[in-house]
Amino acid sequence: MSSRNKIHIIVLTLFCSLLLVNLSAQPKRKSHIRQANPAFADTVTPADSDKIKSISDTFPALPDSILIRPDSLLKSVDSILVDSVMTDTVQAPPPKKSPLEDVVKYTANDSIVFLSNNQAYMYGQGVVTYQDIELDADEIRMNMDSSTVFAIGRPDTAGEIVGNPIFKDKSGEYESATMKYNFKSQKGYITNIITQQGEGYLTGGSTKKNKEGDFYLKDGKYTTCDDHECPHFYLQLTKAKMRPKKNIVTGPAYLVLAGVPLPLAIPFGFFPFTEKYSSGIIMPTFGDEMARGFYLRDGGYYFAINDYIDLALTGEIYTKGSWGLNAMSNYVKRYKFSGNFNMGYLVTILGDKGMPDYQKQTNFRLIWSHSQDAKANPNMSFSASVNFTTSGYDRNNLNSYYNATSFTENTKSSTVNMTYNFPNTPFSISATANITQRSKDSTLNVSFPDFTLNMSRVYPFKRKNPVGKEKWYEKISLNYTGLFRNSIETKQNLFFKSSLIKDWRNGMQHTIPVSATFSLFKYLNISPSFNFTDRMYTNRIMQQWDPQSAAVVRDTTYGFYNVFNYSFSVSAQTKLYGFYRPLPFFGGKKYK
Repeated sequence: MSSRNKIHIIVLTLFCSLLLVNLSAQPKRKSHIRQANPAFADTVTPADSDKIKSISDTFPALPDSILIRPDSLLKSVDSILVDSVMTDTVQAPPPKKSPLEDVVKYTANDSIVFLSNNQAYMYGQGVVTYQDIELDADEIRMNMDSSTVFAIGRPDTAGEIVGNPIFKDKSGEYESATMKYNFKSQKGYITNIITQQGEGYLTGGSTKKNKEGDFYLKDGKYTTCDDHECPHFYLQLTKAKMRPKKNIVTGPAYLVLAGVPLPLAIPFGFFPFTEKYSSGIIMPTFGDEMARGFYLRDGGYYFAINDYIDLALTGEIYTKGSWGLNAMSNYVKRYKFSGNFNMGYLVTILGDKGMPDYQKQTNFRLIWSHSQDAKANPNMSFSASVNFTTSGYDRNNLNSYYNATSFTENTKSSTVNMTYNFPNTPFSISATANITQRSKDSTLNVSFPDFTLNMSRVYPFKRKNPVGKEKWYEKISLNYTGLFRNSIETKQNLFFKSSLIKDWRNGMQHTIPVSATFSLFKYLNISPSFNFTDRMYTNRIMQQWDPQSAAVVRDTTYGFYNVFNYSFSVSAQTKLYGFYRPLPFFGGKKYK
């Protein structure tokens, strides 16, 4: 064999070896290229191996270059495998967001049935709650996928529908025959709705609720009758829009009385209502009065100050110069007090200025009523009932012309009283002011103040820590009553000109009774008592006979004068017990 053929055989053998190494490197990524295929090694004879060895000596660099190439392949294969695993990693999709912002809670008394289509049926006083929304009904069907509920009542054993749906939210409470509501869109469809708005009731045949909380009704009714289920009168609304706690706007409506439609219709209506008071203008009335001319009266402004007090200021004016002002207010504090007052000031001008019949009168009126709750203060009470008017007010007030009672009333009285009990003491005080007036002759009878100081019965000599039998002096008791009175009877125009010393009648009185009860000879009760009364005056009247005029002369002197008197008494008391037999002719019986 020539040397050229040997070279061809060596080259072919090396090529086959390289091909086998590459094929074996694919399934075994970490195997080295020098690990030859055993099947391939069995085909080489010893002679051939010697030849290959001799030839390989002549090419020393060839085996080294072949050994380096598999390392680059392995490295590239590993990098591809690693990169492909890192690049082709699949990420999990993000979780779906719930359409509701809160948890929907539901309960039922009888049973709750869940179906495979993600629906639930609740029977027996079912309640579904979501945030500030609550739906109560005897039967509720809930679709959890669409967040929709359908509520309806159920017939009882007598055939009556019970457990009608009741929908509650921050705008109010709504009762209906059926209700379908979507918690996600906050929209609903209601039949036969019943709700109280303001001072009236609104009922509707078909109603839709939008997301903003407004209700759109068809064939509705609005009534202020207490029997809102079968009202005696109502407005039949063809269509309306209700904004809870704000207003109702209606289309054509007509009045129905006792179930009979009346030919009284309106093209549209607006019914505002609110739970809060609001200030506003009071529109006046106009007219003509013969003596004072044309007038505008009872107009002014209403002040809604707060939840406890309000105020209405009104006035009147006449073309001939008369005018007046009036203030009315009501106040109340729960569990504390309540009351109202009415004050009026009236200037009346009659006739023409400069003429003999010209008159100008000034009158005023004060009406006040106040009462205190019994639970407000157990130690103090205050009450007032004031009805004070000057003599000419009722004669010049137009409202009195149409009130026969006030126009003909001749006597008016006012009383203000305050009582206070000092805690843990026997003392109490009471102050009263009384005014009685006669409109006929403008006479005033005023008693102010009437002051009373009382001390309940006490035992001043009783020991705090008694030891042994009760002493005789420990049975002595006393009490005290002090009275101060200041009064006057005068004319109305002279009241503020009167003197406190000379015109007013004032004085004080002190009363101290002392008593005790003792047992004498075990059968007699001896009760001695002592009463002391002291009177103090600021004036006195001296009377003497004048022989010249043959009459009694009275002289009033002013100063401080004291007069007292006392009395003493003793009483005895006992009881006798016995038995006797009445005579036969008086009903007695004989005994053997």
